[in-house]
Amino acid sequence: MEKIDPIILKEIPSRPPRRWKTYCLFFRLFSKILLLITVISIILHLPDLSQKPQKEEEVIQEIQEVLARNSKDLSSETQRELAKLIYAESLRYNHDPKFILALIAIESSFKNRSVSEKGAKGLMQLMPEVAESIAKDLGIEWKGDLTLFNPYLNIRMGIYYFSQLVSDFNDVRVALTAYNYGPTYIKELVDNKKKIPVNFTQRVFTVYQTL
Repeated sequence: MEKIDPIILKEIPSRPPRRWKTYCLFFRLFSKILLLITVISIILHLPDLSQKPQKEEEVIQEIQEVLARNSKDLSSETQRELAKLIYAESLRYNHDPKFILALIAIESSFKNRSVSEKGAKGLMQLMPEVAESIAKDLGIEWKGDLTLFNPYLNIRMGIYYFSQLVSDFNDVRVALTAYNYGPTYIKELVDNKKKIPVNFTQRVFTVYQTL
């Protein structure tokens, strides 16, 4: 009987359709374009850190100019250092430095040795008993008038005190009034739903708008 060799069928490798190849090429190209757009967008929206020191210096210079125009009992060197301090402490407690300048202007007219009729002292007109408590909170050695008439310490304590009032009353305008009249008195007015004095606050905001 004649032997017949089996037929061996070789598998022909399948080839993807041309349309599929086109889709793959298009997808890769689209992905690269999308990645490029994303990178460019990120670069364009990155903060320009190189400009921050310049802006800071400009603000400090403006603060110093305000102090130079209005303060008669502080040396130019002290004014420069105070400008840096006001800037730093204002940012620490999330205040506009010029707003703090307006508060100082109304409280003491930038007179470091200023003393009110009620006994508030220094640039930010702090009462001794209040200042002593604040000094303890900030770790400042309390030396009475030596501490109150130290412009650097007075500024630190004053900004801290105002920030505490803003936190307590949750309202800048009410906090300003409490800074001037005392928080206990203003809290009584708020609790009893009585009218809060606005004269002091208006004066501070008027000056603030001119700086």
